[in-house]
Amino acid sequence: LMARKLPLLEDIRDESAEDIRVVLVPKSRSVDPGILMESLFKLTELESRFPLNMNVLSRGKIPNVLSLKGVLKEWLEHRREVLIRRSRHRLGEIERRLEILAGYLIAYLNIDEVIRIIREEDEPKQVMMARWSLTDNQAEAILNMRLRALRKLEEFEIRKEFDGLTTEKKQIEALLASDARQWSMIKWEVSSIREKFGPETALGKRRTQFADAPEHDLTDIAHAMIEREPVTVVVSEKGWLRAMKGHLTDHSLLTFKEGDSLKLAFHAQTTDKVLVFTTGGKFYTIGADRLPGGRGHGEPIRIIVDMDNDQDIVTAFVHDPKRKLLLVSHDGNGFIVPEEEVVANTRKGKQVMNVKAPDEAQRCMPVAGDHLAIVGENRKMLVFPLAEIPEMGRGKGVRLQKYKDGGVLDLKTFTLASGLSWQDSADRTFIKSREELVEWIGARASAGRVVPKGFPRTGKFG
Repeated sequence: LMARKLPLLEDIRDESAEDIRVVLVPKSRSVDPGILMESLFKLTELESRFPLNMNVLSRGKIPNVLSLKGVLKEWLEHRREVLIRRSRHRLGEIERRLEILAGYLIAYLNIDEVIRIIREEDEPKQVMMARWSLTDNQAEAILNMRLRALRKLEEFEIRKEFDGLTTEKKQIEALLASDARQWSMIKWEVSSIREKFGPETALGKRRTQFADAPEHDLTDIAHAMIEREPVTVVVSEKGWLRAMKGHLTDHSLLTFKEGDSLKLAFHAQTTDKVLVFTTGGKFYTIGADRLPGGRGHGEPIRIIVDMDNDQDIVTAFVHDPKRKLLLVSHDGNGFIVPEEEVVANTRKGKQVMNVKAPDEAQRCMPVAGDHLAIVGENRKMLVFPLAEIPEMGRGKGVRLQKYKDGGVLDLKTFTLASGLSWQDSADRTFIKSREELVEWIGARASAGRVVPKGFPRTGKFG
């Protein structure tokens, strides 16, 4: 099914089953085989209708397009023709056998004379045919008769067979002479087939069951048609996107247009969805396979999606529906949103965070740990539990840190029991334990305190 559209397919054979089931699944294994098959059935309407174009040779000779009723009538006529031809063939066999048996009976009634003719005459066959008006087949059968068939018991068996065949011949002749009997016989044959292959038999029992239709993911079939390959997604500061083949580790060799530079780069697969978050609080969803190749500088994101000219890219990453994201604006408002709820289905994107100028969305990061450390442009840091941040599907959020001037500079989620870490300009790592963070732990929307000694002058965690 759809084999031409799925170039990367292989068979899965269940050797332990009574029969071999062939399931088409993508070699990449990126899609669950059961979900893929359900999607195929849904897309091809095999769960709701059974299209049938009945172009047939009517009576085996005339091309025709018949309805279901016409096909059934043709089939019944064919069954009747088969019944008549079979009955005539059987009638011919009975007549030939009765001819031979009649000759045997004549031989038994005149056994002594038959023996004499065979012993004394030069042409016993011709003599017997003339003497008892035998046919050639009867005379030949008598001459080929074995001596042990001359017993009295054999004569009884021949008479019994003769009477039985005579009765069967009358029945067949009556059948051939009556349309009603022919249709009655066809009805009996169809009933016999039902008894042999009915729903209660081993061969005819139902293999499928009636149940609620399972959920279908129509996007899985599209993913199955994409060859799974590793790529490196590159985003420039001016919003140009491209996908380099393979997982690159050295980004220093990447080239950009004059005046442009690298904003971020991350590894992905061609079957992944790439989420782009903008300063206007919108999310855009782009298939990694749709990104331009890495031979040139890529394409501006505004060609791929309908992004406003006054907005810029905040970040981009591979979609993981199991994660939760923390969205934060420059003014310090934020909330948590499940990542599966930010996926956009159109080029226009999906508005998730509501911001008004001059405020704009500034950070989007996966939620990990149990606490949040946030640093403002005033170099004050505040630490508070993530539980104080509400989870929403869309909105402005709540105040995370209070500022007189400026806004958010950086933030980080962490586990308080493991401590808060950062790196300085020399790539040295510093860790502050729970006890050392006591003076910075406070209530959400507080101003916080000046960052600890040794904190990077950039005001960022590194």
